[in-house]
Formats: sequence, C-alpha cells, structure tokens
Amino acid sequence: MKPIISSARVALICLFTVALLSFKCSNGSGSANRPPSKPAAPKADFSAFLTEQQFNALFPERDKFYTYQAFIKAVNDLAQIKVQVTRRAVSVYQFIRTDKTTGKATTVRQDGDWNEAWAKVKPDSTYTVDYGDFCAEKDAIGNKRELAAFFAQIAHETRHGRNESYTDGLMLLHEDNTNNVYVSDSDEYPPVKGQKYYGRGPMQISYNGNYGYASDCIFGDKHVLLNNPGLIETDPVVAFKTAIYFWMTPETHKPSAHDVMTGKWQPNAIDKAKGRTPGFGMTINIVNGDLECNKGEDNYSMKDRIGFYQFFLKKLGVTDPDCACSCGKMEPYKY
Repeated sequence: MKPIISSARVALICLFTVALLSFKCSNGSGSANRPPSKPAAPKADFSAFLTEQQFNALFPERDKFYTYQAFIKAVNDLAQIKVQVTRRAVSVYQFIRTDKTTGKATTVRQDGDWNEAWAKVKPDSTYTVDYGDFCAEKDAIGNKRELAAFFAQIAHETRHGRNESYTDGLMLLHEDNTNNVYVSDSDEYPPVKGQKYYGRGPMQISYNGNYGYASDCIFGDKHVLLNNPGLIETDPVVAFKTAIYFWMTPETHKPSAHDVMTGKWQPNAIDKAKGRTPGFGMTINIVNGDLECNKGEDNYSMKDRIGFYQFFLKKLGVTDPDCACSCGKMEPYKY
C-alpha cells in the first residue's frame, strides 16, 4: 500500500488507493441485511501449519513487535470472516461481511448510487473473499508456497539491514517519513482531521481509502482505523491482519495475490498481451508493479523480493521450479 517503506511501496499504495477511491460511496449503515446462517465449523489453528520455531528462523532479526503469537492470532481471527463484494455498474459497491462464528451477515458498505435506476440496469459482478482460505486452499506444498510468497512480500516491505541476507524482514513498523499524511478525497472513507495515513504494518498500507476499506473488512466498521490509524503500529495482531487483508482482497482492476498463488487467477487475452502470467512475479506486479515491473531483470527491488521468496521456500522445505518469479517483462496495471 517500504510500503515499506520504501518509496517504491508508496507509489504502489497510491495505485491501490486510486482503485479503491474510485468508488462513489454513501455512509454505510452497518445494518444486518439477512438472518444468521448456521455457524461454520472452525478451521484448524494455524499454529499446526507454522511453528514458532519456524517463524523465528524465518525472521531472526525482526522487531519484537512482530511476534509469532500475534501472527497466529491474526490468521485465526480473520479465518472467521468472509466478505461478499458486489459491484454494480462500474464502481458502485456493496459489501456484506459475515462472521462465521455466529453466521451473522451485515452490510458494512453500500454506495449511494446502489439503488439508482441507471445502476440497477447494469449487470452485477459478485465475488467472496474468505479470509479463512489464507494459505489453506491447496495441498501442503501449495500452501507453503503461498506462505513463502506472502512472507517474501512483507519481508521486503519491512526490511532494514544487509542486502541479500534475507534475515532482516519485519523490522520496520512504519515508513521512514511519517510527515506524509497520505490523504485523498473519498466519499466513503473520508480522512479524520489530525490523523495521518502513512504506510504502516507488514504491507505498509497507506491513504485513508485503504485504511477505511481494510477496517470495513477486518472490523466491520470503517471508523476503527480511520479514527485511529496508529492502531496498526501499536497492536501487532491488527498489523498482521492488515497484511493478510491486502494479500487476500482483489482490487478493482487486479486479482488478489492469494488468487494468483492458488491458481484461481488466469490471465485473459489482455493480460497475456501485457505479459502477465501466473506465478510469484505476478504478486510483485500486484504489490508494486508500477515501480518494479516491465523494467527488465535488473530492478533491485524486484530481485530482492525474488530472493526472499527463494529463501523462504528453502526454509519451509519446498521448491517452486516453475515459479515465473520475474515481472521484468510484465506491464503494470494502469488506472
């Protein structure tokens, strides 16, 4: 959203925000819109998939803020949430958030033009983001590859140490320049006076639009992070949740990194013409393509992300021989 912060990450977040803030929004009421369904059976504790010893070996120089316990709790908590996103016309949105522990579904966002006649005649497109699918949809090898890819992105975003050591991830809580306020116009996610929305957390999300969107999905209340963006650098569980949210949630014009790593996303004709192919390189395009992709094979940041990916794959005991790791010839998304 380094974004990291590296200045490269900031630009990426800008792009992400442009997509999100293209929505014309009303003040979502948060009212329940459907009766509770049967609560879902809880998924296995993520600690069964990743041990504390493994986590410590992956991030030996991490800041003490980023604990194993916080990461596991973030994954387990979000696993109980899914969000149905419906887009009407081009940019009229409705979000229905379901707490799987209770089965309660709540409308947390419905844009002002949702019931306009011109919008209703346009076909709806709907998808559901189930945060319980994080590193849990494939077999053991596929899930470890996804985890390695996720860790590679957050490690690069938060690294602060020696080049090519790959031991210096999760060291930064926020971007270096905290004077940047990162405020953009948004009907649905207006900035709160006096707050700054600079890059914070493992994915260094920035801008009020991204904070509000993440808050709707994570908490079911946009005001939590809009009113208190600093929560991301004071509560490690929330920090990790924002990173998982970013990983799992598609943007207006981009697939989610999760869908890329699980094979759900497949390039259409336009993607193929622009060199976009499934694999780790595509996740770089999603995270920071504007500054790192379609620039040949010598872009430092792209190569650093790839290096982290290969490092984490080895640590997790898997390989990805056909990873399509580079985005050097892949056109970034434009808005």
